[in-house]
Amino acid sequence: MNVLVVGGTGFIGQNLCVELHDRGHDVTALARNPGDAEFPDGVETVSGDVTAYDSIEGAFEGQDVAVNLVALSPLFQPSGGASHEKIHLGGTENVVDAAEEHGVDRLVQMSALDADAEGATAYLRAKGQAEQVVRDAALDWVIVRPSVVFGDGGEFVPFTKQLTTPYVTGLPGGGKTRFQPIWVGDLVPMLADCVGDDDRAGETYEIGGPDVLTLADVAKLAYEAEGKSLRILPIPMALASVGLTAAGPLPFIPMGPDQARSLRMDNTVVENDATAFGVDPSDLTTLSEYLGLA
Repeated sequence: MNVLVVGGTGFIGQNLCVELHDRGHDVTALARNPGDAEFPDGVETVSGDVTAYDSIEGAFEGQDVAVNLVALSPLFQPSGGASHEKIHLGGTENVVDAAEEHGVDRLVQMSALDADAEGATAYLRAKGQAEQVVRDAALDWVIVRPSVVFGDGGEFVPFTKQLTTPYVTGLPGGGKTRFQPIWVGDLVPMLADCVGDDDRAGETYEIGGPDVLTLADVAKLAYEAEGKSLRILPIPMALASVGLTAAGPLPFIPMGPDQARSLRMDNTVVENDATAFGVDPSDLTTLSEYLGLA
């Protein structure tokens, strides 16, 4: 099949393009600046910005499936004039319009756990609104909602270290927010199945890794991998929210009030839909294994 990966040069996108290519698909990676990406021979690249319809519309011609991975991180404040509504909602609307214009058969949409048009953060609201756009589209769709994704080139572990210091550090709420991190090498084959398997149309999958870890757990593992210890000092959530709201406009502060609100919510699945792909969650790669600790 001809597959267009929108956001194909990003962390997940590059891995997915290689997986799809290895499965025999004809793959095109669409990104704003695709020139620096390294792909196997046969993976094509094309430039386009999802917020500008005319720049992406032509890339959908002749495609059988489109995968929309374009996203802003929920971990950091949007910058450079970007917003969750502009990228996640507006960008998805443009992707859907282009896919319908060119008769694309299926759209695989990367969403997020707890995506909800009435959600507690701008990120979750925009993701939820984007899901509705996809469900209303005149084409087959599959929605994938993963927990945080880690791996080479990912931002979850580096973000955790940016938020902390070795040996002794403070974390909002003591870092008790729970995550279910999944390794990119485990997630990407499931995304590729969503591209090629006919019986997945109309499904929404919530996927997490094998372990539920608190933010404090992740920080301790990240420093343990460097041979350093870490003691967590709890910062009351209310105080952290006030501080991040005040510091939000500062460019060197990675978090703002929206990110503070997100730390009040766990990022875990109720039932792990990895099983729908014939995968036992206990067989997935743990963060400890990835960091060389297991």
